[in-house]
Amino acid sequence: MSEELLIEDKARLKKVSSILVSQPKPTGDKSPYFDLAEKYNIKIDFRPFIQIDPVDIKEFRAQKIDILKHSAVIFTSRNAVDHFFRLAAESKVEIPSDMKYFCISEQTANYLQKYIVIRKRKIFTGSRTATELLEVLKKHKNEKYIFPCSNIRKNDIPDFLNENGFDCTEAIIYKTVASDLSDLADVNYDIIAFFSPSGINSLMVNFPDFEQKKTRIAAFGPTTAQAVRDADLILDIQAPLPNAPSMTGALELYIKKANNI
Repeated sequence: MSEELLIEDKARLKKVSSILVSQPKPTGDKSPYFDLAEKYNIKIDFRPFIQIDPVDIKEFRAQKIDILKHSAVIFTSRNAVDHFFRLAAESKVEIPSDMKYFCISEQTANYLQKYIVIRKRKIFTGSRTATELLEVLKKHKNEKYIFPCSNIRKNDIPDFLNENGFDCTEAIIYKTVASDLSDLADVNYDIIAFFSPSGINSLMVNFPDFEQKKTRIAAFGPTTAQAVRDADLILDIQAPLPNAPSMTGALELYIKKANNI
């Protein structure tokens, strides 16, 4: 077997007939997951393991953050965009036209048009990752940043800003919490695919006595993989791989081996 699959226990390599993806079902008719299900005659279900709860205006005001004292906003997700402008509206704050926006990706930047006229604003973007966004931020050290985020977030951007003397205020504007998965108590899948440590946390919150048994666990990204191990679970499939940069690609490699295709 290819070592790229990172199989830690080859005795667990058994036929795959069902997969639970711990994310919302893709919208529309096209998705690599749908293609995977059809190609290998596998049942694939979708269920978000985490949900986003808004921080209400009272909680936000308790943080004593004045949006208008900042000259730039850092956005790392659409959720951050939505809840930032929601709280601004509820606070009766009109975002000034000279506010600068630093976005983790073009996709996030384009999403801003839901709230502002993009062509009239100063918007800076990374290519896709936080590391790339940091390279952009280095060129704009004199801004007063506000970083809207969840109560659970990665440390890379805040740590970089603090360590390099940036003027930045972190604003918790939404919460990432475990979804209620009680209806899955008696449902078993051959593989459960996870995409964040929060998903693993949700599994353990919902099922503190969870026994993995024959269920294979797939994890996307190193922090998710570490969360699997920290929960004393077996990591069977790790993505991305050099020849499979997506979760579906890594799952397909595993299915081919496990199902002898």
